[in-house]
Amino acid sequence: MGTVPQRLQRLLEHPGPLGDLLGRLEARTGVRRLYLATGSVTFLGLYLVFGYGASLLCNLIGFAYPAYVSIKAIESSSKEDDTTWLTYWVVYGIFSVAEFFSDIFLYWFPFYYAGKCLFLLWCMAPVSWNGSQVLYQNIIRPWFLRHHRTVDSVLGNLSAKALDTASSVTRQASGAAVTPARKAEKRQ
Repeated sequence: MGTVPQRLQRLLEHPGPLGDLLGRLEARTGVRRLYLATGSVTFLGLYLVFGYGASLLCNLIGFAYPAYVSIKAIESSSKEDDTTWLTYWVVYGIFSVAEFFSDIFLYWFPFYYAGKCLFLLWCMAPVSWNGSQVLYQNIIRPWFLRHHRTVDSVLGNLSAKALDTASSVTRQASGAAVTPARKAEKRQ
């Protein structure tokens, strides 16, 4: 299995987008991949703690790569990658709504954006125990299975009321538009 630095070195040398990018940077700069990766992660971590626009950077990390691989999953013939990224987006959506209501308090914690970024990276990690799978299987899915009939009923009722309201408003608007036209015809 090897030590942590040996496993990290093998990961950084593995062919793929990260390995290829680090290989090109290593060839141009002469700096070893391990140092490039460690320096980049350190800079990113410090920027998320002290930098201006840490919220934007954190949200880009949580959105840009998952959006890209989601598009690739849509275009592939495999269903497994679709399920993986749909699960991520469900967790991301729930997290975003929860964050909206708690952001006013969490914003003041000095390591909030670094922690949020680590959370989002855990949710998209290419391992079976990533955050989106763990949270979905242990929290979201059981809650959904218990309550989906009630939610469906409420949504059905709201949908029917919305259609009735839209129909009523349309009828009233049509009536209001026709009445002045009829009065104009009678005057002529």
